[in-house]
Amino acid sequence: MFLFLSGTTTDAAAGGSMLTLVVPLLLMFGLMYLLIIRPENKKKKKAEQMRNELSLGDEITTIGGITGKIVQITEETITFETGEDRVRIQVKKWAISTTAKMEAEEAAAGRRK
Repeated sequence: MFLFLSGTTTDAAAGGSMLTLVVPLLLMFGLMYLLIIRPENKKKKKAEQMRNELSLGDEITTIGGITGKIVQITEETITFETGEDRVRIQVKKWAISTTAKMEAEEAAAGRRK
């Protein structure tokens, strides 16, 4: 009878130890999702929305730091003029990092804080 009870307690202890291993892993994944994955997805969604809302005449900045005014928009590319020399550059939409409107909104939000 003693052996039967001791076997049951070790099975219960093994189940409990499995639970103590799984719970911290789940908590770490949940924390990583809240601190890393979710904000990154929001940032990507906001950037995609900004690129879809571009219109002629918008002031933009590319990932490489080139600024200019949009003169033509197609499905995948944007053509913009840089400065007074009116040089036209064509880039893919994903290469646009910010717009003048977006920078102004971020500056205003920074002043409010």
